[in-house]
Amino acid sequence: MSDDSLQSDALDSADERQLAALLEESKRIHGVSLWQDAWRRLKKNWAAMVSLYLLALISVLALVTPILPLQSPIDKDLESRDFLPPSSQSFQIGKRKGLRFENASLVSELQKYDEEVAELHSKLNQSQGDELKQLETKLAERLRKHPFEQLWSKPGLITRGLIRVRLSVFGDWCIPSVCGTDALGRDVLARVFWGARVSLIVGLVATLVSLLIGVTYGATAGYLGGWTDDIMMRIVDILYSIPFIFVVIFIITILKEEETKKRMESYGIDQIVVFYLIIGAIYWLTMSRVVRGQIISLKNEQFVDAARTVGASQPRIIFRHLIPNVMGVVIVYLSLTIPAVMLFEAFLSFLGLGVEAPDVSWGLLVNEGIQAITPIKTYWWLVVFPGLTLTLTLLALNFLGDGLRDALDPRLKNR
Repeated sequence: MSDDSLQSDALDSADERQLAALLEESKRIHGVSLWQDAWRRLKKNWAAMVSLYLLALISVLALVTPILPLQSPIDKDLESRDFLPPSSQSFQIGKRKGLRFENASLVSELQKYDEEVAELHSKLNQSQGDELKQLETKLAERLRKHPFEQLWSKPGLITRGLIRVRLSVFGDWCIPSVCGTDALGRDVLARVFWGARVSLIVGLVATLVSLLIGVTYGATAGYLGGWTDDIMMRIVDILYSIPFIFVVIFIITILKEEETKKRMESYGIDQIVVFYLIIGAIYWLTMSRVVRGQIISLKNEQFVDAARTVGASQPRIIFRHLIPNVMGVVIVYLSLTIPAVMLFEAFLSFLGLGVEAPDVSWGLLVNEGIQAITPIKTYWWLVVFPGLTLTLTLLALNFLGDGLRDALDPRLKNR
């Protein structure tokens, strides 16, 4: 064998070893997706992470509010509990004389209620004719007078079940009025917790409505282009010129009329649900413009051309290929829309045009606190605690939005 062939074999062997080493090294390297990289960068932003944990805590507490041993958010006690400052005095739910509960206890009253309903059901199974109709009427009337109806505003089936769990664990014991009481003797802490459920739902539902409309509208306009895009964007320009605050006030004023309320109730439509949808329907304009711009920059990419080549329809290209590629921008804008929506709801409730009693929201609580403040006496706890909760939530949402924007921006990847 010649020297040249030996050198060639040696070089081939060295190349093979080098290639094997490269392959082995490549196996140890794991790729990082956009979302994994964004999460890794987000964790380095302490302000965004603190905000994320704070929002998670607020959301969990709002979700499990019926289980917590809180006082009633709507039960009034003008005789002895109006304008009480924060205190640590113990309190038992259902003891107010005006409630007329069995043994001045909600637990005892609930037990009595369950026994009466069970007895009526037992009699119904053994009755016929006129007696059966009378018992059915009596049972329906008793079901309408559930003990929970006096202490909570229209509790649903799930909420009632959670309250029963609370009573089985904590009994009649309640957290003292550590945040004081309002002008009607209602516990501020309980109203803040129950108001969180309404305020957070307003922010989420209204933002999701704006997301659905804005992303669909903007993606369609950006992909179709041409005269379709021109017409759709001119409609957005026209809507931008309308002072929506007056439109919302006008619509809400109509919804508050007694005839309109009765008509909606006949169709099973809750006024507060319409309120959510109205707010969401006015926040989609900027979202549509943002998405349109992103779609225009992506619609001529190779992956879109490949989808067209295999015969994908326009809706499939828009919703399956293009929109997922702009979700980073959408999520960032979404995190900034939620606090804007919540602030708008608080503003409307502050004006008396938002959530109505007996329902409660943070904006309504701040409004009630402002009305109770006089030059003679300042009941600071009525404004401080609801206002502080709303402020912390909005700040956390804004910090989280800024953190998501930085984490999802590829230009800041190495900073």
